[in-house]
Amino acid sequence: MTRDRPADVLRTVDALTALPERPPVIVVDNSSDDSTLEALRHRPPAVRVLKPDRNTGALGRNLAVRRAETPYVAFSDDDSWWTEGALRHAADLFDRHPRLGLLAARTLVGPDRSEDPFNAVLATSPLPQEPDLPGRPVLGFLACACVVRRDAYLRVGGYHPLLFFGGEETLLAYDLAADGWGVSYEPTLTARHHPAHGGRDGRSPLLRRNEVLTFWLRRPLPAALRATARLTAAAATGAPGARRALHETAVRLPAALARRRPLPPHVEGAIRLLERGR
Repeated sequence: MTRDRPADVLRTVDALTALPERPPVIVVDNSSDDSTLEALRHRPPAVRVLKPDRNTGALGRNLAVRRAETPYVAFSDDDSWWTEGALRHAADLFDRHPRLGLLAARTLVGPDRSEDPFNAVLATSPLPQEPDLPGRPVLGFLACACVVRRDAYLRVGGYHPLLFFGGEETLLAYDLAADGWGVSYEPTLTARHHPAHGGRDGRSPLLRRNEVLTFWLRRPLPAALRATARLTAAAATGAPGARRALHETAVRLPAALARRRPLPPHVEGAIRLLERGR
């Protein structure tokens, strides 16, 4: 996915089309100005560009997966790409493990290839090993560094429309696990991430909002109430972004309640194990 970053998306497209696996590439242009399409005008034939009539947020990935013609789909953002051999290795792992729904990769950040701190979080997941899955079982991942089984992704509906963008990975991991699919961290898969200095503005309220909405969509009511109370307290004390997050949560809460689908006990138990570990 990309939005108003033509130089970044060109770098990513060049990196992906140069891979020995020669993957077909789908670019979702999330309502950029014309400079992005102009930058991609001379793209290789293996690159398809989808341009929705509005900014679709994370749902642009759903659109791309529906258009994909491969059994597995690797995600990148316009500032991330895959290393040589990673996609072939991922496909082999999916072939050998039919219950595997999503693989989270090790992410190296910037030109110095430093470890993303989230790698350590995933690598030390307290969830017990599962003999029919590779790597370490997890319930989280980075959207710009994961590979999914297309059928599993579509079966659970992909990214949830209510969240739009910001911390949307958690709910997808929950839904895959609830549907019986495995979610694993596999450090032998490597993705590169070169985020722009300063990142995107306005992410903090979205992350706060979507964390609480995820509770209302899937977690037990007492847990959802506690999460809402924490956000309310943060808003009352003037925490950055908390007041906006609380307002946007309240606006979306009726829709969240209408779509509420509590998780099965084994998934809720895994989440609680992760929460105790934190």
